[in-house]
Amino acid sequence: MPRYAMVIDTRRCTGCHSCTIACKIHNELPVDVIYNPVVTKGPEGVFPHVHMEHLPLLCMHCANAPCVNACPTGASQQREDGIVFVEEAKCVGCKACLMACPYGARVFVPSKGVVQKCNFCLEQLELGKEPFCVRTCHQKARIFGDITDENSQVFQLVHKEGAEPLLPELDTEAHVIYIRGSEAKMP
Repeated sequence: MPRYAMVIDTRRCTGCHSCTIACKIHNELPVDVIYNPVVTKGPEGVFPHVHMEHLPLLCMHCANAPCVNACPTGASQQREDGIVFVEEAKCVGCKACLMACPYGARVFVPSKGVVQKCNFCLEQLELGKEPFCVRTCHQKARIFGDITDENSQVFQLVHKEGAEPLLPELDTEAHVIYIRGSEAKMP
């Protein structure tokens, strides 16, 4: 059984928001709902040594998912492959999962009365395709795959590039993992 993960190389991200737009279009999200924001830090430094970092955020698909544990109805679930999702039919909109998520990755949608979030484009994975945000990233800053497969690019990046999750001290074992730094390495 694979264990899906995403590596995001912030050295390559230009902050174009194509991932955000692809996600919104694919999921037919209302204007005020975003599963996949990109936060920009900077500019910092003094010319000519100025730096900006673009940090794409999304559900971290944690192995120890606090949102799943907090859900009183079982709407927040985790599959064997690690993907965390919300079964909308079971969601009562109590927002317990939203409050439990330390990454702010869940969104309450008032028009539906439920909480929603990134699910790594589950229906695309079942068709053998990558998530839309990965397919749309023209800088190839997002890499998706099986983190348990030693031959996968995700495995290689995590073990050779010093990639790490956000807030590792929380012990959520997040499976969105970041490579951070100032200079992009081109393939």
